[in-house]
Amino acid sequence: MSFDPMLARMQFPALRRRVDGRAALYLDGPGGTQAPRSVIDAMAGFMEAGGSNHGGPFVTSRETDATAAAAREAMADLFNAARPEEISFGQNMTSITLSVSRALARTWEPGDEIVVTRLDHDANVSPWMIAAREAGATVRKVDFDANAGCSLAPAAVAAVLGPKTRLVAVTHASNALGTIVDVAAITAAAHEFGALAYVDAVHYTPHGAVDVQATGCDFLAASSYKFFGPHTGVLYGRYELVDQLEAVKIRPAPDDPPGKWETGTQSFESLAGVAAAVDYLADFGTGATRRAALRSAMESTQQYEEELSRRFLDGIAGVEGVTLYGETGPTGRTPTFAVAVEGLSADEVAVRLGEKGIFVWAGHYYALEVMSSLGVLDSGGLVRIGFVHYSLPEEVDIVVEGLARLAAGRSLDDLPDLA
Repeated sequence: MSFDPMLARMQFPALRRRVDGRAALYLDGPGGTQAPRSVIDAMAGFMEAGGSNHGGPFVTSRETDATAAAAREAMADLFNAARPEEISFGQNMTSITLSVSRALARTWEPGDEIVVTRLDHDANVSPWMIAAREAGATVRKVDFDANAGCSLAPAAVAAVLGPKTRLVAVTHASNALGTIVDVAAITAAAHEFGALAYVDAVHYTPHGAVDVQATGCDFLAASSYKFFGPHTGVLYGRYELVDQLEAVKIRPAPDDPPGKWETGTQSFESLAGVAAAVDYLADFGTGATRRAALRSAMESTQQYEEELSRRFLDGIAGVEGVTLYGETGPTGRTPTFAVAVEGLSADEVAVRLGEKGIFVWAGHYYALEVMSSLGVLDSGGLVRIGFVHYSLPEEVDIVVEGLARLAAGRSLDDLPDLA
């Protein structure tokens, strides 16, 4: 099933925005995607109907319970969880990971070892460093191979594992470089030593089919604002684990999952948006079940995004003064690119492009270990350009032209615009 980006674009009101008469180019997707009309309507509809808190005997409270249940079922389909109770929600992936890390730290002892990778977003590094420090455990960091497309070899992770390893924290895809990681192989290596695997799927989820049963991971976290939904975090936890672990919660919170991991009142209007975001994705696929439709949809969008990646990589290959960090081929990566422009800081590039309505990120984007490993953290980081399935080939050409002009010291005043 081929993917038509125009059918997607029609559903995003934000894509009609203009900046000084020019079409806005949302190439900042790795920092957060835009929301389709169905997500916006679902959130507004919940509030317009007079949503109440959960757990009450009256109709609006029962509707809130149904909204939360629908979001849980939707995310179970998106992640291919075995049951909806393996899905819990929180403010964002960072706060969820901090909570889980505190719970797991109670099971660690001095001398235990926690493994993190230098390819990860800091939300999957710092929480484990904090928890390890409090438990007296040791953190071991695994670097990526900057000479091999910034890849993370499962063998490199396996090499540091041992009988004292309690947890391996790894990203599904780098939010800075786009590198996709073989989390199934790394999870298998962790399990050989009886360690748990915690996967950060924030950046991977909008670009590929997440499958917790296929990868075998014990935990997986994401944030729905990265896959066309609202600002809400999502946690998958293997039921036996999330049931047995002692959650950090207040006394009135439930003792059973998923409620034990959702202490406090959730953003129920956001949960309505989460379910709508999953259904938005499923609508691009085919199949007898929502899970089947989601797999179909992600396969077609992934193929389209590989075309965008190939176009971008081919475009900058001949541009003197622009350096790409990471995989130079369109596969094995997401359509997210970290670049440097000779003679300009990352911030200067982002400002100049932003003035023309081209939205890109500059800096470290919380990927501190990545930037430190590449040696660019103290000099201001890199420019990050990210495409998603509502991006157009013409947008790729425009940003490549913009980078070429900046590298050559030329003006952006007559830069092409979207038709």
